[in-house]
Amino acid sequence: MATREQRIHRLIERSVADRRTGEVLWRVVSPDGLDVVHGNLDRPFFIASVSKLFTVACLAQLRDEGRLAWDAPIAGYLPDLDLRGLAVDGGRDVSGEITVREVMAHTAGLADYFEGPRPDGPTTLERALRSDFGWGEAEVVEWTRAMTPARRGRGLYSDTGFQLLDGVVERLDGRAFAESVRARVTEPLGLAGTFVFTPDTLDRFDEMAVIRHGDRELRLPLLLASCGGQGAVVSTLRDGVTFLQAFFDGGLFETTLLDEMLTDWHRIFSPLEYGTGVMRFRLPAVLTGFRSFAFEGHSGASGVVWYRDARTGVIVIGTVNQLQQRQLPYQLMIRTAAVAAS
Repeated sequence: MATREQRIHRLIERSVADRRTGEVLWRVVSPDGLDVVHGNLDRPFFIASVSKLFTVACLAQLRDEGRLAWDAPIAGYLPDLDLRGLAVDGGRDVSGEITVREVMAHTAGLADYFEGPRPDGPTTLERALRSDFGWGEAEVVEWTRAMTPARRGRGLYSDTGFQLLDGVVERLDGRAFAESVRARVTEPLGLAGTFVFTPDTLDRFDEMAVIRHGDRELRLPLLLASCGGQGAVVSTLRDGVTFLQAFFDGGLFETTLLDEMLTDWHRIFSPLEYGTGVMRFRLPAVLTGFRSFAFEGHSGASGVVWYRDARTGVIVIGTVNQLQQRQLPYQLMIRTAAVAAS
């Protein structure tokens, strides 16, 4: 009979053989000592929106330090930014009232500048796929102000919100977001292969695993260098497990904050839900071989999953490096986690 490790490797190899996937890097770790790796543990790859967990870690530390109140209006921490018109509730501009917590939970009513519909044509992502370009905080605010706001209190995934949250970290720390991540997260945890990709590191772009969009290999260094904690963190399989364990086990901030993060779940994209800064992936048991999973962590649009199952403790860190087929990493995550938990 095949071992769990052999069965997991077979599942991964099937994904590798799937012509829709890009370079597959995968790691599955279980509490009983199982640790299955496919690919180089130290191969760097863009973790896309999983980067948001690094923003959340910084925000949690700032709260622990008594320098940030999650229930305070975010505008108070961004006094130099004109947020008027970004959030509207019942026809009333509430941009000065939306809280840090609401922005972290994607319930502030902010449009999504990155993949949301823009009144002047294609989405920001669609434009960049045609011709790579970069932007900054001011452009994000301007673009979002021109978009139709969402309904406050209802879940709508917004990269604009995390642009603002990165700005909060920068203003409170008095340094670039990438420097806060280095000082607060990567250096304390010894994450040697993890950093925020910025305009200062454009020359390192070719070190990373290639992201594909269908059959096309993407070169989007300017886009990625613009995304900060929304989607510009580079990491590895080795560092991913270390980070996720620290995030959930108190290695980065007080674990009491997790009780707040992992409540008030609301749907954003079926079957993805959001708490406060943390994503959850759940499917009905009938669709998972009648195994019940509650994967908590975060996903990324380029085929990235960084999750720990709340019920079994199994951790899955991986990427299929494919932007177009977004279901692929979830399918592999469920299958490999099910074997690891068996």
